Amino acid sequence: MNNSIELIPSQIRRDILRMVHAVQSGHPGGSMGCTEFFVALYFKLLNHSPEPFNMDGKNEDLFFLSNGHISPVFYSVLARSGYFPVEELNTFRKIDSRLQGHPTTHEGLPGIRVASGSLGQGLSVAIGAAEAKRLSGDKNLVFTLHGDGELQEGQVWEAALYAGSKNIDNIIATIDANGQQIDGSTEEVMAMGDIGSKFEAFGWQVIQITDGNDLSKVIDGLTSGIKHSGKGKPICIVMKTEMGAGVDFMSGTHKWHGIAPNDEQLENALSQLPETLGDYPL
Repeated sequence: MNNSIELIPSQIRRDILRMVHAVQSGHPGGSMGCTEFFVALYFKLLNHSPEPFNMDGKNEDLFFLSNGHISPVFYSVLARSGYFPVEELNTFRKIDSRLQGHPTTHEGLPGIRVASGSLGQGLSVAIGAAEAKRLSGDKNLVFTLHGDGELQEGQVWEAALYAGSKNIDNIIATIDANGQQIDGSTEEVMAMGDIGSKFEAFGWQVIQITDGNDLSKVIDGLTSGIKHSGKGKPICIVMKTEMGAGVDFMSGTHKWHGIAPNDEQLENALSQLPETLGDYPL
């Protein structure tokens, strides 16, 4: 693996923490847990074009974030991969900013093709995009990301049933299986059981990533998903992560789902994350 890509996750996590801290609002836990996924996708595997950005995404891969509350990691990766200036991260959740708490499209932010935040809708949107690509002869893929708690939404399973029954084999849906949601663990709130077996029962090819905070394993898992595409089944990747990964006092607990660190906590967290690409200016 290229050593340069290994430098990116630490900086993305610094961006996440600084954005959320600055406005004392946002969702750092899931963002930090999914950092390696976004880095693997946008800096290694996704066939995408930051410039010029177009909404239809013809002849390139598409990504749809379904669990839109983890917008900080999405914004950081989009900025760091050239969709808009890194300095714009400083406007996160501020009045008149394009970087709203949940991604929206009406402000014309490059890289965002659908508003998200109302959980459970992303898979339906992605399947529509995948169908459009198949009908137009576009051989590129559609990727999505979902929270495991989000799977408690019934619309997800309607979409999953459709994709399996219609052999939508140009879509790769990744489940962030961190076992946490806003009110506690998924086991306590509504036990999800064996997520992979559920998708298999709906006609999906399932791939497991045992450590979604190991960049090499994430790249390998997504690469495997790409290799299995086009073979008659939609692809589901179940990716085990730690909410709040990268900072010792934030890792593995639902408590950091949607709260911001205070000044002391921010200093502690940043001390654990080397500045590798340069912090954006305040």
